[in-house]
Amino acid sequence: MIYGRCLDDLFEQCAYGMKFGSFNRELQLSNNELKNLTLIEIENMMQSNRRSLHESKCMPYPDSYVTKHVGNRLIYDELNYNDDTEKQKFQELFHALTYEQRLIFEKIMDVVNKQSGGVFFLHGYGGTASLLLPGGRTTHSKFKIPVSTLDNSTCNIDKDTEHSQLFEATDVIIWDEAPMSHKNCFEALDKTLKDVMSKKGVKNTIFGGKVIVFGGDFRQILPVVPRVGRSDIVHASISSSYVWDYFQVLTLSKNMRLQEGRDNTSSNELAEFSKWILNVGDGKICEPNDGLVDIEIPPELLISNCDDPIRAIVENKYPNLFEKYQDVEFLQGKVILASTSEVVDKINHYVLDLIPGEEKEYLSFDSIDRTNSSYTEAYEVLTPEFLSKLRTSGLPNHRIKLKVGTPIMLMRNLDQADGLCNGIRLIVTRFENHVIESKIMSGKNIGNIFYIPRMSMSPSDSPWPFKLIRRQFSIIVSYAMTINKSQGQSLDSVGLYLSTPVFSHGQLYVAISRVKSKSELKTLIHDKENVPCSTTTNVVYKEVFQAL
Repeated sequence: MIYGRCLDDLFEQCAYGMKFGSFNRELQLSNNELKNLTLIEIENMMQSNRRSLHESKCMPYPDSYVTKHVGNRLIYDELNYNDDTEKQKFQELFHALTYEQRLIFEKIMDVVNKQSGGVFFLHGYGGTASLLLPGGRTTHSKFKIPVSTLDNSTCNIDKDTEHSQLFEATDVIIWDEAPMSHKNCFEALDKTLKDVMSKKGVKNTIFGGKVIVFGGDFRQILPVVPRVGRSDIVHASISSSYVWDYFQVLTLSKNMRLQEGRDNTSSNELAEFSKWILNVGDGKICEPNDGLVDIEIPPELLISNCDDPIRAIVENKYPNLFEKYQDVEFLQGKVILASTSEVVDKINHYVLDLIPGEEKEYLSFDSIDRTNSSYTEAYEVLTPEFLSKLRTSGLPNHRIKLKVGTPIMLMRNLDQADGLCNGIRLIVTRFENHVIESKIMSGKNIGNIFYIPRMSMSPSDSPWPFKLIRRQFSIIVSYAMTINKSQGQSLDSVGLYLSTPVFSHGQLYVAISRVKSKSELKTLIHDKENVPCSTTTNVVYKEVFQAL
């Protein structure tokens, strides 16, 4: 049973939501159906924080038959939009398409309308699309792809469930930034869609006969595969998968990001800058080379006179910070990029010390998963002090320092429906011991206030022989961020700080292609003695382009 004074309110809200979502204002639901639908909503909220009603002793788990009886909640979610508003947005975006964008749009929509099946890869260098789809979800959450995918993995979706019914009803799937994902993710989706669509007679058709549009740029960062070499990373990319043989590659060539922010830049200068970015991404500068070469950065993009490099890059990108440290418009499009998290932390700590206000420090609680199969009594000697020093990709730091006005970035999906996704930037407006109040800095939910809780996290691919559990706020301070974290973002002003050179394919290209105008990109390179330099390393795995 569910107890509490708010039970009737929860039932009433759930009934209203089902009537609105199903477009049936006369929908009648029994108390048992309302109870189970309410439990489903609570379960969804708990799962967004990696918890479940299965862990609860005071609430039952919802009965699965209920959603089948009243309709598919996931389909309702996808149809829950204002038709007139979306039509107006479509008309605005459609009229803004370039000639080559419109040709590709019409080609894909012809296949979608005929529902004849087809797999497309829309390839274009950074800034050719420059569009965030409203209502988008991460692929791992929407397709239930295992976080650690193997060559025999499938999505965690069974037949005749809400998820399988959603995919049966889907006309087109759009997957952006596809080259960043491991090929096993695409193969898992292919196997699952074939299984879901088998009763439709398309069991052996690629992706179950669905129309799928993959987008991305092979010049950008490839799948992150820990502790492997160049050939293994290339082999893990989508172009090395069997599904690639079925792709039709479509190419965009115009950099829409630079067109959007051209300012006073002349057409010739804009074309020259765009070509230079493209040549960096293709590894064509200082040829012949094997993809690892030192290149010269144009002098107009360099910060070359400085005694204190970190101070110089911060003053260049955050002028008048003391007066504007809580100004969202001032902060939202600015960032300093670096190749490693250690350098990023140094810059963030430096900036945090500059701004006024009370500083709040949050320490994580670290432990080892005793239920993990690899756990042994030998791990008992691992002290909290030792665990707190461990760092790996995807985990927040043990020690987080904040002030009101600090920009932060989420490291986990908290509430995707409200835009609280991995990578979203917010500004701290208030903090307490167990919660942080913050305001979204960009996107359709800009200005919305949200509360960020602590949560327990573990790395998806542990670099240690044990599984670390870290209870901490899933955030990082973001005056500076790693180049990898910036992929997919359009920024107004970028400072590229290369005290440590890039070390993997596409990182330099990603960093220089984030900006909307040439004048807003500044690079600071120095050696171990802090002497400014004008050359830096560029890494390009050219063999990945062969499939194109």
